[in-house]
Parts: sequence; structure tokens; C-alpha cells
Amino acid sequence: TYFDQLSRLNVLFITQYQVKELRWVNYFLTDAQTRSEGWKAFDAIQLERQEQAERSVLISCHSKTNEKKFLKYLSIHGDIKNSFFYESYGTYAVVEFANQESIASLHEAVNLPVVSNESVVPFKSRLLSLRSLGAAVVPNSQTGPKCKPQATIPLTELIQRLSKEESIDHQVTSLMKAYQVTEENTRLRFLVCSLLKDIAAAYFPECNVRPFGSSVNGFGKLGCDLDMFLDLDGISGRNVAMPKAGLVLEYQMKRSNSERAVTQSILSVVGECVDRFGPGCVGVQKILNARCPLVRFSHQPSNFQCDLTANNRVAMKTSELLYLYGCLDGRVRGLVFAVRCWARVHSVTSSIPGAWISNFSLTVMVLFYLQRRATPLIPTLDHLRSLAGPADKSVIEGNDCTFVSDLSKIQPQDNTETLEQLLCGFFHFYSTFPFARKSINIRKGKEQTKPEVVPLHIQNPFEVSLNVSKNVNAAQLERFVALCQEGAWQLEQSATLTRGTGHAPSPWGLAALLVPAAGTPGIKGRKKRKREPASERIKSLLESLKNKI
Repeated sequence: TYFDQLSRLNVLFITQYQVKELRWVNYFLTDAQTRSEGWKAFDAIQLERQEQAERSVLISCHSKTNEKKFLKYLSIHGDIKNSFFYESYGTYAVVEFANQESIASLHEAVNLPVVSNESVVPFKSRLLSLRSLGAAVVPNSQTGPKCKPQATIPLTELIQRLSKEESIDHQVTSLMKAYQVTEENTRLRFLVCSLLKDIAAAYFPECNVRPFGSSVNGFGKLGCDLDMFLDLDGISGRNVAMPKAGLVLEYQMKRSNSERAVTQSILSVVGECVDRFGPGCVGVQKILNARCPLVRFSHQPSNFQCDLTANNRVAMKTSELLYLYGCLDGRVRGLVFAVRCWARVHSVTSSIPGAWISNFSLTVMVLFYLQRRATPLIPTLDHLRSLAGPADKSVIEGNDCTFVSDLSKIQPQDNTETLEQLLCGFFHFYSTFPFARKSINIRKGKEQTKPEVVPLHIQNPFEVSLNVSKNVNAAQLERFVALCQEGAWQLEQSATLTRGTGHAPSPWGLAALLVPAAGTPGIKGRKKRKREPASERIKSLLESLKNKI
């Protein structure tokens, strides 16, 4: 069966693989053929998640809470569809009811907190606390509910796990499974957005708060920040048909000389409400003079670092595009996870704003590389636009954001490279890329002359006049190129190593790439390796660098 499936994809090099590897090769190569099965459109998934969140509550519990009694107690308000526990500044439970009416029933039974020598802000939210009166809920046993992990495993444990795998393809897949956002973590992210919506709805009853970025694009790492935007486009009255004559009513509203000023005012008020009234929201900062004004805060019950913007529709469209690319072929997400994990270990990227390459820029670089393969793995954005139908048309603030949203309309590519080949090729590609002269553009899928003098130029897919990597300085770009050269060298050496199978095998392949450098996080601080004969590909790389110099 495997041979038949592979032959239909014109895989001519099947004899290179051992039989035990075929199921992994088959998984990635036939993914493009079967990817539409069980696939859901981006907007459909967002709507489904939002409905789940509206039926959910977040409850702070005792660490020894009896899960069975806890759920039985809540079930008096309606059927419970889903629930899980996790730890973050204590033990919390996310409980999803089957019907929205259960939330109203629950609210009627919830008491206001009784405190002494203090006053409380009487804002009723779906963030609740469970108290035990006697031993009805908290038994004498020492065991509590099983908590779902909301953070990635330690790097040392990940390296040990990857070192025991049989191939680099296995390693990439194992890393992705260990690091990707889980089902429970996704539900929690949408619930936090729903809780924020409850606060903003006091001023804007028809608003919505939606996550974007890594939380929804399929490339999110467990524990990544939560990016949200306050969506006011759904407010009724915008598209009401105006009569040609007669009487008509309009709302009286405050007016401003720019949309940016309106956004700043809205975020200022919502940010103040989050700070004053939002339970669990701490460290609120209103960063209103940034290019994209935002409110930043920590949500302690979920342990998310949150950024709230307003009407950021282009960012949501970008999230949908990345989600689509990740669904086109299973190797796309695997390669992005591997490269992003490698970049964070070696300080190419950082959670602190600065001159580093951002995760978004790095993801675009991976997509561009996959477009530039001898046989492209993914199509260009212009090609996706050419496949779009009338329902896909999208122009946001003068930017053409149109691309096909139906996965079945996109013809699968013929690229049959393994993840090992793609990962090694990524490092080779960017170790020799002409950054001094060329710009990265996934809309065209080819290098273009830089429109401005900056170390790194990556065109925003939709706001084409913007360089998403303008913050990157020359020193950071030089480090990235040097690390790519190092990564290519390490993968070349892994091909000649005997792969360990003991309890603590030596790191090899992707695992070796994730070993932090000794001393300072720069190439110069690394311990000099023993000289070994270079392969033909390394010789070619060195020769090309020599010619370039």
C-alpha cells in the first residue's frame, strides 16, 4: 500500500529508504494528497472556538479538588461538554457547558466574595473561585486532579528525547509534537479572549475579541504570548441601506480627525477597564504611541503575556495565510518548528523587543525558502490570489489581501524531499543568500532588489510597503548567517555519525543543533572543533563564500 501511494506521487528514489522509514516518508509526502480530509477553513475554526469559549468558565480550585465531585456539583446547571485542569499560580479548571443557558444558571448561583477590611469591585465575570465548606469537595486523599501541561518540556529533556530517534525526520516530528500548542491550551486562549470581550462589551456591546498570530496560525509554541485584537467591524448599522428620500436616523457619536486617534482612545479606555476591573489582569501598560497601538498585560490565571490591539484586520488575514500554508503540506509546520526552536536556543530570536529577527520574520524566511526549491514545496501568494473566487476578495485599508481560502482548489506540489534534506537546505540557502542586495518576498516567490538600505529586508505579504525586519541590525544578521553555516556543517557531520540507541545517546542531527553554545551566545565564543575532512557540499559552500568575498 505504501509503495502504491508513493508511486502515485512519482517518487523515484524509494529504494533509498528502509522499510521502517516508509510510514514516515508516506506521512509527509501523501499529506498533500489527503490534507483536505477533515480540514476546516480558518474562519470556521475561529467561529467554533469562540462559541466554545462563550459556553466556558474558568474556575480557581484547591489543588486536592475531587474532580468527579467538582463536575457533579457544576452539572446541576447543565450538561458539561468538556473540562480539564491545569496549574498557573494555583490550580484552575476550564469547564465548557453544552448550552449557553448553563452560564446564566451558574451566574445566578455564584456568590459575591466575602472579604474583611477590604472592598471589591463588583464586576461579575466568568473567572470564578471554588471554596470548600467542609470535606464535600476536598477529600482527605493526597491526590488531586490530573493537570494538562501548559508549557513546553525543558530543553535538556527535549534534546535527550530527540537523540533517541532514528532519523532527523523523526526528530522534527517529535519536536513539533512536544512544542506545538495543545488542544487544551488553544481552548484556554480563546476563553481569555472571551473574558476580555466581557470587559470591553460594557462600552461596545457588539464587539468581539479575537486571537491572532501564533495562537491560531498553526505555528504556535506551547506557552507563546497571546496576541488579540478588539474587533469592532461587526457592529450593526455600518451597511444599512440608505433611503433615497424621507427620514433617517443616525447615532450621535464622537468624531476624531484620524482612525489612529480613535483607536488610541478606545484602547486607552479598555486598557483602563482591564487594569481597574479585570480580575487576574496585572502589569497593564498602555503603549498607545507605537506604530500599532496596544495594551500589554499579564493574565495570571492563564499565565499568558497578552497584547491587545484594535481592528488589526491585516494581522488576522496574515494569520489565515500562514494557517493555509501550514495545511498545504505537513513538512511546512515541521520545518518551521525546527528552525524556530533552533533560533531561540541560539538567541537569533528573543521574547524581548530589540534588534533580533522576530518569529514572524523567521517564518516568512522558511516559507520563502520552500518557494525557492528546485521543485517548490508551496505556491507563491500571487498564485494563491489567482485561484481566489469572488467570496475570497479582501481589500483592507487599501491593501490587497485576497487569496484562495479553499484548500481543495490548490494543486499539490511534486516536491518529495525529506525533512532532513529540507532542514539542511535551509541552512545552506541562507548561509549564501545575497542579503546585501536582495529582498525576501513570498508574494512573488523570488528575490527582488532592495527598495531601501537596511541589513535585512522582508516584505510584508499584504502591506507591501512595510519591511517586517526593519529592526534587525547588521550584527544580528551576521550572527544568523554564521549560525546557518554552523548548522549546515553540523548536519553534514551527523550523516557520518553512529546514532546512539542507549539510555543517554550523544546528541546528533537536530538534537545537536539545539545544544546551546558554550560561553557567550556568539559564534566566536565556541570551542574550536577538531579538523575533519569536509564533504563536497561543504567544499562548494566554502568556495562560493570565497568567491563572494
